[in-house]
Amino acid sequence: MAPLTPTTSAEIPAGTIVGRVQEFVSEHKKAILITTAAAAVAAGIAYAQYVSAKSLKDGDSGEGKKKKKKSGSKGKKKSDSDGPILEERKPKVEESDDVDYDNLSAEQIFALSEEERTKVAGSFKSKGNAAYQAKNFSEAAELYTKAIQVSPKPEPVFYSNRAACYINMNPPKHDLVVQDCDEALKLDSKYIKALNRRAVALEGLDRYQEALRDYTAATILDKFQNQATATAVERVLKILAARRAKEIVENREPKLPSYTFISAYFAAFRQRAHPALPDEPSTGDQTLHLALQALDAADYPHAVTFVNEAIDQGISWDLGRAEAFNLRGTFKFLMGEVADAKADLDESVRIVPGFTQSLVKIASVYMEQGDPKAAFECFDQAIEANPSDPDIYYHRGQVLFIMNEFEEAAQNYEKSTELDDQFVFSHIQYAVAQYKLSQTAKSMATFRKTLKNFPARSEPYNYYGELLLDQQRFEDAVEKFEKAIELEKAKTPPNVLPLVNKGLALYQWKQDIGAAERCCREALQIDNECEAAVATLAQLNLQQSKIGDAAKMFERHAELARTEPELINALTYQYATTSQVEFLTNYPDMAAQLNLIAQSMMG
Repeated sequence: MAPLTPTTSAEIPAGTIVGRVQEFVSEHKKAILITTAAAAVAAGIAYAQYVSAKSLKDGDSGEGKKKKKKSGSKGKKKSDSDGPILEERKPKVEESDDVDYDNLSAEQIFALSEEERTKVAGSFKSKGNAAYQAKNFSEAAELYTKAIQVSPKPEPVFYSNRAACYINMNPPKHDLVVQDCDEALKLDSKYIKALNRRAVALEGLDRYQEALRDYTAATILDKFQNQATATAVERVLKILAARRAKEIVENREPKLPSYTFISAYFAAFRQRAHPALPDEPSTGDQTLHLALQALDAADYPHAVTFVNEAIDQGISWDLGRAEAFNLRGTFKFLMGEVADAKADLDESVRIVPGFTQSLVKIASVYMEQGDPKAAFECFDQAIEANPSDPDIYYHRGQVLFIMNEFEEAAQNYEKSTELDDQFVFSHIQYAVAQYKLSQTAKSMATFRKTLKNFPARSEPYNYYGELLLDQQRFEDAVEKFEKAIELEKAKTPPNVLPLVNKGLALYQWKQDIGAAERCCREALQIDNECEAAVATLAQLNLQQSKIGDAAKMFERHAELARTEPELINALTYQYATTSQVEFLTNYPDMAAQLNLIAQSMMG
């Protein structure tokens, strides 16, 4: 796991630890497979991580293999290339071609004994298979229909085979596929081929949640052996999450993220003096002053209100207006309103071209938009305006760190420290960059020096603990996290990330889920919007098979997500978990078998 991996050009520990939680789950996905019978259902829940982490190969995958098509596009033909010829089961009916059943009337057929009618049905099915193999799908469907009509007890394979015909028609008859698979699954609820075919049809009808239900059931019933179905699960999850995320982003009201997140962002910039008010300040000037006072007091909601009012009221001097647009743009960025944030920050720079902090924050916006080239251009512009501003080099180092350019990142952190050695995060990130460069001894030495130089700061203890945790020096890591927690208690409110880190460390060290949960719950009592605590609790609930609780936590995680990519990730886990709840409802007898699957996958 990579400690202190930033998510924007400014260090945001809240994003860091969430990433660490996700990495932990990915690296320890087998730990999700609980060994007790009751908890074994977690093997199914883990499938989202499983299919994401598993290397999927193209090509023949046996049961349910399909040519790659754009998922969910109406009018596109979904193929079912294995069709009814490759049956999953041996026919239960005896087939006979000694009699030409086509020439018998309905009255003659229904006058036959049940045994003879079963043979007639078998004959129609056999002819249907031949027609299907010849790609005469309409003829094959009619023959399977006759098999269903004459059989005293139609077999599920008759309906599933007819569904295969409907899938392969042009255009596919998805509604009829669903109806036939419904009938097949009434007769055999664990008929994997019918589940897969219904899922394909539901996907073609844009009924993605129902498709996910069926793909999920097929994946688990097939013991995670079918790569095509696992790929379908991943595909439908992405579509569902992306669509829902877009709806949420378009309709939700802008909202500040957690206190922990905001304070971490502002802490990534050195403190500087606020601009002095003019001799005769306007109402807008005075309101801006209130906004800056609220910011100093970490009263972020009031800071937002006041800066909005100040801009509306009008600010009388250029530096004040530049400061106001900088602050409003920062809050918009934190609330995920990236385009509006950039507009405000651009206005700040237009008013005062050498406003380096606004330029640095514009670079953050570009990184959020995935444009590092533009971000570096902003840094160059800032350096040209003020080459002695240490914040520029620190945040440029952060961007380089994100890009895995650790050598250059370290050089920028060093430059930042040379210009001002009183900013703790430059020292911390320099140590982390050394660690990423495999300079472990130097990194540890830098951290020890930082601890000595900043004895009252919790951050060096917290992030040093992360490096120790990465080395599995659990006892030392917990000691550092506890020291960070102790130092944070002097603040109001404290930063809760050391608590969450301590919980993760205790779990990895002693498998003490109870202690890990208590740490996260304590963190949420202090900051009920701490994304890291919510994400960790969700994963801990999964590992205890508290599926309902996990689903609620993933839902809460989605509510807290700041950006659309973060929201998509949270929704993916939420949909994956809820689909498992539905699986357990539909297949309550599967706990014991899932236990065996879990043991085999862990073994």
